[in-house]
Amino acid sequence: MEVESSEPARRHVDDAVVRAANRADWDEHADDYQAEHGSFLGDAGFVWGPEGLREEDARLLGTAGSLPGRRFLELGAGAAQCSRWLVRQGAWAVALELSGRQLQHARRIDDDSGTTVPAVQATATALPFADGTFDAVFASYGAFQFVADAAAVLTESARVLRRPGRLVFSVTHPVRWCFPDDPGPEGLVASSSYWDTRPYVEVDPDADDPTADAAVRYVEHHRTLGDWVRLLHAHGFRLTDLVEPTWPAGAEHVWAGWSPTRGRILPGTAVFVADLG
Repeated sequence: MEVESSEPARRHVDDAVVRAANRADWDEHADDYQAEHGSFLGDAGFVWGPEGLREEDARLLGTAGSLPGRRFLELGAGAAQCSRWLVRQGAWAVALELSGRQLQHARRIDDDSGTTVPAVQATATALPFADGTFDAVFASYGAFQFVADAAAVLTESARVLRRPGRLVFSVTHPVRWCFPDDPGPEGLVASSSYWDTRPYVEVDPDADDPTADAAVRYVEHHRTLGDWVRLLHAHGFRLTDLVEPTWPAGAEHVWAGWSPTRGRILPGTAVFVADLG
């Protein structure tokens, strides 16, 4: 959650401001992100988070035999690695991403890998698809913690799902918001209230007014476990599983605030699995 040219704060920000800031941030940092994490993600790999939990092992979207012919929508797809994995399993998948630069990386990987994923640049709060188009909607660290209006994402997800449908999304584990975003021992000391759900906001330190909307450079949202359960229930979803991946034995990689130091003690990722109708 760090950008060198910004200073963090905790305050509420309008959804349109969040969308503009995060689109610009991902456009700026997409190259570095893919260069740093591309080998971990794989060109056609489906990883639910920094712990390395893979869909081929977790099977949260369905067994191997159930994937062919099913229709999937990925929200906040980045370079569409997860969707590309599904396509290779015989499924039909569409990748939705806010950042144009991330989608350019998706097209590059399409060309390099020989597996093409249909992609669209749009926001998860206003999906450009007809009702009942998809069998499942999913996001691996995409969209859900990067929008101010999570209710709108759930409303739209429910709208485009066929019945019965499935929604699966991973986010930073809510308990992590009590701790500094530090992969070392300092990241093991709680410093914030779990119930402080004001968004994390990075602003331009050179702005004349750092509280102005124009100064916002990046926003990430914290919701408690209870918040997510209530939101899902309010939008007609039935929570069927909450997966909290453990840090794998022998894994020594560091991904921002995720590390073996913290991962062996604290959950870093929460994966919500919910069914509709």
